Amino acid sequence: MSNKPQHPEDKLAYSIEEAAKLLSVRRDSLYELIRSNKLGSFKVGSRRLVARQQLEAFIESEVTS
Repeated sequence: MSNKPQHPEDKLAYSIEEAAKLLSVRRDSLYELIRSNKLGSFKVGSRRLVARQQLEAFIESEVTS
């Protein structure tokens, strides 16, 4: 039995690649969102992650603007 979440919404944080895929954007575009402070992220060791809450907040802000 695997401990991996079965659905993306089960995860608390996503890698850059996963977050880009969920938003249907390229990695470069996701990094630009992070650099411009439109999308929050955090580092764990050398890995940069995007919290599910940050993705949801970003989508909500884009939908309402």
